Amino acid sequence: MKKFLKIVGWGAAVVAALGLVAAVTVRLVSQARLEKSYAVTVRPVKISGDAAMVARGKHIAETRGCADCHGPDYGGGKVFDDGAMGRLFGSNLTRGTGGRVATWKDEDWVRAIRHGIGPEGRGLLLMPAEEYTHLSDEDLGAVIAYLKTVPAVNRERPETALGPVSRVLLTIGKMYLPPEKIDHSKTQPATVAAAANAEFGRYLAAGCTGCHGSNYSGGKIEIGPPDWPHAANLTPHAESRIAKWSEAEFIAVLRTAKRPDGTELNPVMPRTFGKLDDTELKALYAFFKTLPPVAQGVR
Repeated sequence: MKKFLKIVGWGAAVVAALGLVAAVTVRLVSQARLEKSYAVTVRPVKISGDAAMVARGKHIAETRGCADCHGPDYGGGKVFDDGAMGRLFGSNLTRGTGGRVATWKDEDWVRAIRHGIGPEGRGLLLMPAEEYTHLSDEDLGAVIAYLKTVPAVNRERPETALGPVSRVLLTIGKMYLPPEKIDHSKTQPATVAAAANAEFGRYLAAGCTGCHGSNYSGGKIEIGPPDWPHAANLTPHAESRIAKWSEAEFIAVLRTAKRPDGTELNPVMPRTFGKLDDTELKALYAFFKTLPPVAQGVR
């Protein structure tokens, strides 16, 4: 009996030691990724304060999910706050107390939105820059022009504290920093013409890839908490809902957040996409119809 207890004791000690090694490794690897510096060449874009550009920027910001992390007043919002994932709030994008942008130059805005890198050179955690890097120079300039006009909000950002799940996801590459996903040498178009066609829809749909994947087949959302639902399949696969929707039904779903059968979209799906105008929604529908049919989650 004593020999058995001794073996159990040694086994427990080995398991504890391995657990400690794993915990230290996760901490070191995840922290190294967070502190890694990135150097990119920032190509300037035209940013003017004329009313038309600001209005265009407002529309883009309001329909691309910026408020989901930065709050409806852009003073910073909660991304997640729990024991497993930790605590992360979006930055205050206003010139108020606690805001990060009061001293930003135009190149800092471009670096953050197009490249996912802060002024200090580190990657911006969970900033979906891979969804915004495709923006034309004109649209990016419009977004920046608008954000510069947002009223000041005095709100300090709570200190970021990553939990064990976030640390593990960072270590194994399931949670990533945007600079790792972006082709920083790519040259974006000067402008993109709006039209109710698949070409313009492809341009808009880049904002869907963070959750639905690069081929839009949906499945597990790797950038979010483990309890997030699987993203819908946006390809015309026989088992996907969108394959059965008409253009009018698709538009109604995004506008009302309810499917044709009356069921509601999961709250994880940003309601801001419902603010896209008719031309944009028709373009998205046209683009999704051109995709190769793929089973859900096969990325």
